[in-house]
Order: sequence, then C-alpha cells, then structure tokens
Amino acid sequence: MTKLAALLARRIAATGPITLADYMAECLLHPEHGYYTTRPPFGTAGDFTTAPEISQMFGELLGLCLAQSWLDQGAPSRFTLAELGPGRGTLMADVLRATRNVPGFHAAAQVTLVEASPALRAAQKTALNGHPATWLDHASALPDQPLFLLANEFFDALPIRQFTRAGEAWAETMVGLQGDTLTLGRAPALLVPALDHRLADTQDGEIVEICPSAAPIIAEISARILRHKGLALIVDYGGWISRGDTFQALRKHAFADPLAEPGKADLTAHVDFAALATAAQPAATAYTAQGALLLRLGLAQRAQRLAQSLTGATHEAHLAAARRLTDPAEMGELFKALALYPADTPPPAGFAPEDAIDA
Repeated sequence: MTKLAALLARRIAATGPITLADYMAECLLHPEHGYYTTRPPFGTAGDFTTAPEISQMFGELLGLCLAQSWLDQGAPSRFTLAELGPGRGTLMADVLRATRNVPGFHAAAQVTLVEASPALRAAQKTALNGHPATWLDHASALPDQPLFLLANEFFDALPIRQFTRAGEAWAETMVGLQGDTLTLGRAPALLVPALDHRLADTQDGEIVEICPSAAPIIAEISARILRHKGLALIVDYGGWISRGDTFQALRKHAFADPLAEPGKADLTAHVDFAALATAAQPAATAYTAQGALLLRLGLAQRAQRLAQSLTGATHEAHLAAARRLTDPAEMGELFKALALYPADTPPPAGFAPEDAIDA
C-alpha cells in the first residue's frame, strides 16, 4: 500500500466514501504524495508521451496557426501567448521557434504558462532557453487582453465525477473500502440537475462523466477572447458528448488499475468536447480530429521537408512520428481539437467551415 493509499483509507474509514473527483485530485495533486508533485511523468522514462514529445511538427504547426490568427485579427501590439499545463515546456519552445520569423509576433507576445508544479516550472524555464515568461497558478489570473492559447492534454487530467443512470436519477461512482482495499462502488441514486439534459439521450445503466472544473476555465478563456479577440486551441483525447466509463490509469506506458497504487500512476478520463463548447458560448467554436487538423495545417509537407536531411533509423523514426500524430488508427482520431475564437471571425487555419459548431 502506498503512503497516499493509507491516507485515503483512513479518510474513507473516518468519513465515508469519496467521489472520483476527490480521489483524482488527491492522487494527482497531493502536496507530498501526488503524482504530479513527486515524479517526472513525461517521455520514454515516464508513464506517457504527449504529441510535442513525439515530434516538433506538432508545436510548430499549432504555433503558426496561432500566429496566422494573430495576423488575421489585426496583429494586436500586446497579447498573451499562453499554455495550460505546459509539461516540460516542449510545446511552447516549438511554438516560439516556429514563429520567430513572423514580424512583430514575439515583440507583442507575453509568454504565460499556467503551471502549479515547481518542478515542472523549472523544466519549462530550461526548455524556453532564456525567453522571458510569466508563470501563473490558475487560468483565472491570465491578463485581461488578447489571448492566444494552447492546451494539449490538459483537460483530460482534471478530476471527474461519474454517474450511472437509474430512471430519472443518477447513482454516483464512489471510492470506498473493502477491508483495507480501495474499491469502486455507487452511492444511492439521486436527482442531479446538472444532468437533466442527458435524460434525453441516455438509458438506464448508461454512464456519464462530468468535469466540474472544466467549465470555469473555459469561461475565463472565452471571456478574454470575446472582449479582446484571440484564439484558444484545445487538443486532447475524447469525443463529442460523454458516454461510458473512461476513468483510467497509465503507468510505464501501459494501462493500470487506477486504485492499485494511488499517487504512482497518471489518472485521466476522456474529455467531453461538447461540454467544453457549451461552456465557451457565446464565443464561436470549431471541432475536428487531430489528424485532420495537422494535415490541413501542412504536416505532410513539413514532414517531407524535414525528411530530406535525415537518413537511416532517424529517417524512419521521423516518418513513424508523423504517422502516429495523424493516422486514424493511432492519435489521429482518438485525439480531437477544439478552437475558441471571436464570433465575428471565420474558423482559424486548419478548421474547415463545416467544423464550425452552431450555438
């Protein structure tokens, strides 16, 4: 039993079962034993690999997408270039490298990273290689000015609550105890007003997940874009409208029991992009698959150009990375992209007109 498991067991024994949201928050963010506070989770030596770690092309293309929107919106002379959950800083470093020749972009950009972990902040500072940046603990502290923002694999790690439909009511999944072992169970079914809209598209026994902390973050972002213009690109794994049990753990690049070793595995759930789009209103939104977005932004051409200077195993690894990002059988369809942008502008580069979502 991990130290965090022992703490959770004592808490549950004293006060009763806890929600999945409480469990995830403790496992990921506990100040002494939380996953993100005790270990480097990224890369081959960690537990998972994100798109920026797979290939520089991911960050380059998303950075140029932001820069094009900045130009299309009149190139504001001062704006926030932000990232939520920047990991080791790889994505922002690639964005800055790709946009260094966009006239005026770097001079106007105030690089801002929303990151609470001191260890990850240190890694991000190293990755940015001296480029001036500001670190914030919460999205609510973002400056009130034009905002051009990236969030890659950020929302999937936010704590969720999970419910199973029972007639007109919902039974919430809880973490309890069986002896000394953490187990999953369900609370008695209750009416849940926040899920009234899901009664029309679900049946008894179906599972729905909600992320209480996602909507306030989206509201902060969309409010700035509505007031001052900008663009937010959110890339994550998930789909349109939550359905089914997606709560999972990853350790050493493989699925693990999410209750087995609290604090030693990454806990995530699929992102409900419909809920994010609803929370963004009245900002405009567009939604597509990651593979489609990257290919429309020119990944195939960029990959071909980079491949010309590579040989042997390096060449093969580069081509494999491009496939991994875009192939429907790999990340291309599992990962989705949502754009938030001013309602009086067309969808940004990489999003087709049919990707726009009617409010």
